Amino acid sequence: MASRTVCRIFQRRFASAAAAQRPSLAEVRSQRNAVFSREQARQRALYPRIEKIEVSMQGPGLDGALLVMNKGMSTPLSCARHLTEHHVTNSALALVDGEPWPLHQPLTHSCSLTLLTFKDNDPTLVNEAYWRSCAALLGQVLETAFKDDYTVELLRTPEVPVLSGAFCCDVVLDPHLDSWTPSEESLRSLTRGAQQLIHQDLAWEPLEVAPSVALEAFSHSRCKQEEVEQKASQNPKGTVMLYRCGDHVLLSGGPLVARTGLCSQYEVTALHSLGQGSWGLHRRAQGLSLPLQLQAHHTVWRKLRQRAEKLVDVPGPEVAAPPSPPNSPQLPASH
Repeated sequence: MASRTVCRIFQRRFASAAAAQRPSLAEVRSQRNAVFSREQARQRALYPRIEKIEVSMQGPGLDGALLVMNKGMSTPLSCARHLTEHHVTNSALALVDGEPWPLHQPLTHSCSLTLLTFKDNDPTLVNEAYWRSCAALLGQVLETAFKDDYTVELLRTPEVPVLSGAFCCDVVLDPHLDSWTPSEESLRSLTRGAQQLIHQDLAWEPLEVAPSVALEAFSHSRCKQEEVEQKASQNPKGTVMLYRCGDHVLLSGGPLVARTGLCSQYEVTALHSLGQGSWGLHRRAQGLSLPLQLQAHHTVWRKLRQRAEKLVDVPGPEVAAPPSPPNSPQLPASH
């Protein structure tokens, strides 16, 4: 028992020393952005001459409509702009030849295209992408919440169904915060951070890349590098999908919706301790959101929020039982 305690103390001191040598958050973000922009420019340069493709629009009132677009340049959103303002503002995702396709991802061949909204008869794909996007937004807020005062390591985002009641983002905070229990004000601060990003109406820019590019982008995170290798091994094409939202670059296991402005009601509801794991004390941040096209009365929202506070159980690597230290002084997240 004593040796285990000494080992844990040593690990924490080592982690703190390593954190002190890490570049600042601004430097890490700048490096990831540079890699993303460079690869994005390289891929766009693959189409030096304008080639035309035919896009057959599918959906209510659109069957038979044919658009002539630019190969490797035009996106589903570009197609929406040739239709109506309704299609531009309400489309969240697309189907290209029946496959989910991000609204900002260039089209590379003649295809059929369906624009998806939250009010479709079957909104399953859009709802899944929305839940995933809300979790991505939560991770973006968490990464910057403590500025350079404490390290934050975003773990692999668990895929949870909408019926689970809350979207999730797993994270490891600086070891100095292991005994910290966030207050309601801390959660409200995280919520305000998310709402600021929603108000900016930022695009989620997709970029499919080779593992080597993603590994370079996440060269400061061993956790993310492992995730890159895992996702690449599971993808038949051997690639991984990056997204950029503002200056935040992330990995995603599936398509995200077009922009942060599609979120409306959004609240961070809980930060649960999961116990010691591979990277330290694993925590699960949770939240609740509804899109712009769907609103809930405050009494309904309150009931949904109570459910979203409860820990969402996600099958995954086993972790030790959460410790029960006394609460440390509250540390509201800062922005």
